[in-house]
Amino acid sequence: MHTDAARTAETTALLQQMIRNECVNDGTLESGEEVRNSDLLENFLEGTGLDVEHYEPAPGRRSMVARIEGSDPTAPSLCIMGHTDVVPVSRDGWSRDPFSGDLIDGEVWGRGAIDMLSQTASMAVAFKHLATSSFRPKGDLIFFGVADEEAGGVWGAKWMLENHADALACDYVITEWGGVPMQTPHGTALTLNVGEKGIAWQRLKIKGTPTHGSMPYGTDNALVKAAEVVRRLAEYRPTPSMHELWTAQVHNLPFDDDVKASMLDPDRLDDALAAMPNQLKARHLHACSHTTFSPNVVHGGTKTNTVPDEVVIELDIRTLPGETPEDVQAHLKLALGDETYNKIDIEPIHLDPATESPTNNALFEVLTDVMTSAHPGSRIQPSLIVGGTDARFFRDVGAVAYGAGLFSPEMSFETFSDRFHGHDERIDVESLALNTELFVQVPTRLLQ
Repeated sequence: MHTDAARTAETTALLQQMIRNECVNDGTLESGEEVRNSDLLENFLEGTGLDVEHYEPAPGRRSMVARIEGSDPTAPSLCIMGHTDVVPVSRDGWSRDPFSGDLIDGEVWGRGAIDMLSQTASMAVAFKHLATSSFRPKGDLIFFGVADEEAGGVWGAKWMLENHADALACDYVITEWGGVPMQTPHGTALTLNVGEKGIAWQRLKIKGTPTHGSMPYGTDNALVKAAEVVRRLAEYRPTPSMHELWTAQVHNLPFDDDVKASMLDPDRLDDALAAMPNQLKARHLHACSHTTFSPNVVHGGTKTNTVPDEVVIELDIRTLPGETPEDVQAHLKLALGDETYNKIDIEPIHLDPATESPTNNALFEVLTDVMTSAHPGSRIQPSLIVGGTDARFFRDVGAVAYGAGLFSPEMSFETFSDRFHGHDERIDVESLALNTELFVQVPTRLLQ
């Protein structure tokens, strides 16, 4: 695949500035400040002659939309969507300033370099190039720089589709994930994410009775009860699911036939994962095949010498295709036991089912052609991602939505996974070049 040096340099510079804007989303309404990156993108698109709109459901939580109108209102339309917020950092774990945006030895460093400011910058540069070139699409091309993806999309894509759906009306959507090269027994496979697990975050409130901490014997300590709840959740082992995308994924794994057979057997899969020497890979494969439960936040207690009367646990649950809210509660009852389950107040934080898009369409064909041209001899592996993206909101309103990208051979699956939300997050310039070219070529082939 031919890449353009000038566009690559433009993507690199834009990514650096987006990182430096520090649009850190910790899940609170007051965080994010995506207005900084929204303003940056709007200013970047000045001079294209396009109308650029922005939307701000709460102070600082701004998203922007730009559109190249097509000549045929009946032709399929495409939205390229990149989020502008990033997750928080633990600065002590970084060897460089996580918001420096430094270019060191061909890599841009900083929070968001992988997830997903690099692709958002690539989209913006490609969109500007198309807007100022001879590109004349039949269907609309939309660029959507969206806020709040990292905290469930409540103030971003979800809010936009509930309040300004006309601004984002489209047939096809491309957003993050996908395009990471993986070496398999059958050659190089490039992930193309066609679906994602559901999000069923829950808040568990465990009650106790306050009293003086100097006399703990026999007390009704909410923290002690919460510790038992966490222990049971950590030990819970739900039955794995042999869904269609899992079967295809196992086919491409670099294991012998006996190991693959065990990974397709619900009774043997967990033992096979435990025996894998690469436990980072095992973690990912476990998430692809199981509903998962991760207690990640605990609040409770008021003073060192007071037995706490309430502890709150926030639980990250990711569901598989076909699972319902009722199934989630059935899992919790089985994990905790009826008696404990019935004594806890449980309320949902986010509740979105797993989603999936079909692959028998023009966008899938174009993405396949463009992505494999960057890695000759490779093939596409339709995948289910274990995290959440804003694609699910578009699938809910009838659009076909994929997670697609293009990364260099240097960006292996292991490297990508280690840097995603990790310390020393960074991306190589070759991957920036490939992603920018992807977002030039796909609209050109699909919409003209």
